[in-house]
Parts: sequence; structure tokens; C-alpha cells
Amino acid sequence: MKRRSLLVGAVFAAVMSAVPALAQTTLRFTWYSDGVEGEVMQDLLKRFEAKNPDVKVVLDTVPFKAINENLPVQLAAGQGPDLARVVDLGGVSPFMLDLRPHLKDAAYWTDNFGPFLAWMRQPGDAASIPGYMTQLTVTGPLVNKTLFEQAGVALPGPKATWEDWAKAAKAVADKVKAPYPLAIDRSGHRFYALALSYGAKMVGADGKAAPVDEGFRRAATLVADWHKSGVMSKELWGSVSGTAYRGANEEFKNAQVPVYYSGSWQIAQFDKTIGDAFDWIAAPNPCGTAHCTGMPGGAAVVAIKTTRHPKEVARLMEYLTSEDVLSEFYARSLFVPGHLGIAKKGVAYKDAKPAAAAALKVFGDQVAAVSPSAYEAQGYVFNRIIFNATISRLGQAIAGEGTLDEAFARIAADVTQQIAERQKK
Repeated sequence: MKRRSLLVGAVFAAVMSAVPALAQTTLRFTWYSDGVEGEVMQDLLKRFEAKNPDVKVVLDTVPFKAINENLPVQLAAGQGPDLARVVDLGGVSPFMLDLRPHLKDAAYWTDNFGPFLAWMRQPGDAASIPGYMTQLTVTGPLVNKTLFEQAGVALPGPKATWEDWAKAAKAVADKVKAPYPLAIDRSGHRFYALALSYGAKMVGADGKAAPVDEGFRRAATLVADWHKSGVMSKELWGSVSGTAYRGANEEFKNAQVPVYYSGSWQIAQFDKTIGDAFDWIAAPNPCGTAHCTGMPGGAAVVAIKTTRHPKEVARLMEYLTSEDVLSEFYARSLFVPGHLGIAKKGVAYKDAKPAAAAALKVFGDQVAAVSPSAYEAQGYVFNRIIFNATISRLGQAIAGEGTLDEAFARIAADVTQQIAERQKK
């Protein structure tokens, strides 16, 4: 009898110990990284799981290209993850879940993420809370100061024009034999920083897409001329086609680029990969005839509509956005905060090397200099369509596959067609 009781007790204990495992909810989290932020996020998720043993979070890390090209296809087919880190906020917005009904304190979100929530909402929506910004980014020049010093060329000043920077970059490259004088990410988003500086608007007075205006034409002509004169190398933009992104990270860290126009998200990577190889700095945005502006942006973690676990997703989001956790994420990832309360208090970047800390200060100061037209462009729901059409058709013109005027006509036609197709869905 005693042996039977022990056996029953053992079976009962085994069954009870299995209950938490059987009841555990698994959340799939699609993620990409520019620098070290993936390692930081994985660490934070482990802590969340320790406090919430009924939830397991699987961080699926994919290339940036997969976020932009593959994820939207998955979402359209209803096969997406529970949450994801995305940059095409307008394009992904139809698939985002409104977390508001599941949050304990919705006011905390509107108070601290309010201006950026509009970037994630569909037209006519003024209330949903789909996610939060993993960082606020701003585009700007990253400069190899050592190459400038070796060439004996003075750095352009705070109000220098794009033409000033192009001339200086070419002068440095000629003297030190650097193959890429001025590198600009092959990205519609990065190109628009230049276009907006020359007065481009993206959105017309009627609220509709107006991608090709005088400011846009001026910027496109500059980029085309720079490729012809050797200020920009065709090896970068010409190495890919269509809407493909191409950065110059490798070239910059290998001291082949005097001036690299990219953005604040590169700081953590260069802090780690450049080390003491050379001195590098961030510089204020170059000026055009209208503004001295960069493009704002950033990546957001958003909940996906098709999740079967909205309450658990909301619980994870509340943990990740709590002020102490998010402050740690920004500090360790070397990101400009996308949380108004944390931004006001400031972030202590304790592990940043002096170059990275100084660059963060420059980019932080640049946020205030971003033009209203740049915020409007970043918040426009169809901006990704315009970005992609721009880089694809402008790339063709630079490669000699047509004239700039032909590229302008194709950009306008592509944008009109693709917006009409999206609105049918």
C-alpha cells in the first residue's frame, strides 16, 4: 500500500511539473540588427522570461533585407510573427495590432511615444498604440577625421553646403588615394535628406504624393553629376540594382571613405569595429537652399494583428518599454532615445568610447534641426513606395540606362501605380 502511494505521488508530481511547460506561451519575435542591439535585446528577453515563466520568446534574427522585402509578404499572407522590429512603418501599419485594450497604462505610451505613434497608424487613425521606437534615428555625415588631417584639408563648418562637403571629400580622396570620396547609402530614405534640403516636399498641398518637384530634381541632378565627376563611386550604387539597399559600412571602417552619409544607427557598430584604427566624427547635416536637415526615422517594435496571444505580447511590450529597461537598451545599444521622458532625462552611455559618445551628442543635437517637411515625409504612409521608386529609377539613370528626365517620369508613374494598387487591397 505504501509503495502504491509513493507511485501515485510520483506520477502526480510529474504531471504537475509538466503543467507549466504545457501551458507556456511561445511568442515569435522577428528582429534585425545594425550593431550590438540584438545581443542587448536577447539579454533583456532572458530576464523577461525569468520573471514570466509562462512565456517563452523566440528571437528570430534576419537580415535587414528580409525585414523590408520578405516580412510584408508573410504578413499579407497571414503568416507573420507575434511581433517584429520594422522600419517601413507605413507599409506594415495595416498588419499592426492595437495594443491599447491590453495595456495597463495607455497614457504612459501616449505621453512618451506620442509623436512617433502617428508614424505607425493608418490614415484616419488617431488613437491606436501599435508599438514603440527602439530608437530615434537621424541621418548625417560620418567623417574620417584622420584622412582629412593626412590630406591637409580643412573640415567644412557647421553651415557648410552639400557642395562644400562634396568638394572637400574629393580633395581628401585625391590626396590620400581613397577610392570612395563621398559615399551615400543607396537608400531612398537617405537620398531624401538631400532632396528635402533643397526644398523637396514629397507630399503636395492636397495631401497626395508629389515625389518629383524642383527640390527633388536638384538633388537627383547633384547625385548624378557626382557619379560622373568621381565624387561618388559607381562601384557602390552600381553593385546592386532595383530597390536593393547598399551601405558603405565596410568601406568606411576600412578607411576608404572620407565622408559617409548614413546615420546615427551606425554609431554602435563603428564604436566596436573601428576602435583606435583612425579618428572619426559625426558632423552636422549639410545645407541645401532650403534646409540643413537630416531625415528622421528609426525602427519600431510592433505587435502583429494575427497573433493569438495579444495579452502576452502586451505584457512583453510593457516590460520592454518600462523606463529602466528601455533606458538600459538605449545606453547599451548606443541609440538616440525614442522615448520622450528618457530623452529629457538623458542617457548615460557608460560603455561608449569617446568618439561614439561625441557622435551621439552631435546626432542628438541634430534632432532639433530636422525640418517639418522631413517629419512629414517620414510619417507619410506611402513613403516606402516613393523611396523604392526613387532609388530604383535614379539608379538606372546613374548606370546609364536612361536619362534623368526619363527617371523622373518613371518615378512618378511607379508611385501613382503602386499607391493605387495598395489602396485596392
